Amino acid sequence: MRFDKKSLTSLIVIFAVLLALVGVKVFNGDANENKPASLKAPDNDGQLVVHYLDVGQGDSAFIELPDGQCMLIDASVSSYGDKIVETIEGYGYTEIDYLVATHPHADHIGGMTDVVEGFEIGEVYMSKATSTSKTFEGLLTAISDKGLQIHTAKTGVTIYSDDETEIEILAPVSESYEETNNYSAVVKITYGSNSFLFTGDAEELSENEMLDECYDKLRADVLKVGHHGSSSSTSDAFLQAVSPKYAVISCGADNSYGHPHKETISRLNDMGIDYYRTDMNGTVTISCNGNDVFDIECENELDN
Repeated sequence: MRFDKKSLTSLIVIFAVLLALVGVKVFNGDANENKPASLKAPDNDGQLVVHYLDVGQGDSAFIELPDGQCMLIDASVSSYGDKIVETIEGYGYTEIDYLVATHPHADHIGGMTDVVEGFEIGEVYMSKATSTSKTFEGLLTAISDKGLQIHTAKTGVTIYSDDETEIEILAPVSESYEETNNYSAVVKITYGSNSFLFTGDAEELSENEMLDECYDKLRADVLKVGHHGSSSSTSDAFLQAVSPKYAVISCGADNSYGHPHKETISRLNDMGIDYYRTDMNGTVTISCNGNDVFDIECENELDN
């Protein structure tokens, strides 16, 4: 679909209005009403299963919740869209209950149009960041064509909660940023005594805001390292607050950015954190039972 300048401007205005209207509803706690149930709920035997997908120089994490629902956070670049769809179908799902686009960079939302078009979608969460890229335009069009609403991703929003599981958004904290990466939706999933933190491309500025606003919520067993392991993220103070047992870096082999940066690897090593890299380990799957028992499987078994 081709867009002229007037059409693109209209799309972005509509997106901003939707976020403003729906975001109020989410912040007031109504987002948990009328939760969709997966059309097919694979039996996870009471496990929370997180797949950090090997999608090159991009991010994508598929989460199987203990109750049979599922969630996708980001969808890498457009060339991985079909692969992500096929992978999720291979896990046995025909619907995605919760879809999160952390921020509108192409290496996080590029394949999401294929995902929206390929599955029934329950709820969509996006930050207020916008883009003039055709990738962003295409995603908005796909969401609109499905008649889906966009919920505002920002601190204080609870995506889902029951007696054992909670999914909440810790960032972005502020309303606006100069750097798009800092609009990244930071998602924490807690299941029993276990927790996972997904940070998108949030950089040190956003990390410092979280340290000020929600320090007591940052502790997590598993950290998706920010910005593909860039030295602009995962500061010492933030890493100490999260204090993870395990970390996962999503990056492409021999990428032009040099990710992960040596500074980030040094911080992980200094804290004795076991880390995995999708460029080396392939897809990394971490399962837990909510009682501090973790099972980690890598597509490529290597010594880290």
